[in-house]
Amino acid sequence: MRTETSTPDEYLKTLPAERCEAMAALRKVILKSLPKGFAEVMNYGMIGYVVPHSLYPGGYHCDPKQPLPFMNLASQKNYIALYHLGLYADKKMLAWFTDEFARQSPAKLDMGKSCIRFKDPKAIPMKLIGELAGKTTVKGWIAFYEKEIKG
Repeated sequence: MRTETSTPDEYLKTLPAERCEAMAALRKVILKSLPKGFAEVMNYGMIGYVVPHSLYPGGYHCDPKQPLPFMNLASQKNYIALYHLGLYADKKMLAWFTDEFARQSPAKLDMGKSCIRFKDPKAIPMKLIGELAGKTTVKGWIAFYEKEIKG
């Protein structure tokens, strides 16, 4: 569910209480865990964590006006979604995440290419999401993106 809000705080205020609480907790753990250099923005109607143009002037190859995306957080109709481009692009990171998810969460992993879907806001493995957010530095993400995605 896309929104036209301009800040993450405004975005959270538009959500039902239970969703807002879970999204705020996710946002907090992500912000605490992200390596220095990533910026929190609103993009694509979601809360985004990006490499800003000040650090990567070329931006996203699909739309250079956009900063280089890394993670997004959104409240969809039936679930909370966490998008992580590293999981989509890096097989080693995906293998680590799926193994850790099985160890750290009693829930079954519901995942697309880069989207992790959480239908029960109370069952989100916050510690694991923090670990995931902190696994890649800005410099590492730019290097991986240029080699494996941008081509």
